[in-house]
This record gives sequence, C-alpha cells and structure tokens, in this order.
Amino acid sequence: MAKLKITQVKGLVGGTQRQKDTMRTLGLRRIGQTVEREDRPEVVGAVRAVRHLVKVEEVED
Repeated sequence: MAKLKITQVKGLVGGTQRQKDTMRTLGLRRIGQTVEREDRPEVVGAVRAVRHLVKVEEVED
C-alpha cells in the first residue's frame, strides 16, 4: 500500500480549533515537520481539511 508524506508548511495561528485538532491527529505540531501515513480514506479526508497548511507527496513502498 502506498504512503503519503505530509509536511506542514504553514502555521496554525488564526486557524480554527477544528484545523488545529486535525493537524494534531495527523501528528503535525510545527512548521517543517514531516510524517508518513498510510494512504487511507480517513487520512486523505484529514489532509483535504487542512490542504492549505500542508504539502503532500506520495511515497511508494
């Protein structure tokens, strides 16, 4: 299964609590931090909710 490499590129100052919670759920806490997550519908939905704050790349196993 493919993985997604998710990098936070913008901060959360001025963001809604829901956006902050979504970023925390993805495992992102600061600008420049990168995490890898499985390409699952739940993760894709979370990324779409904060797509203006993150950069996403697909990584093959």
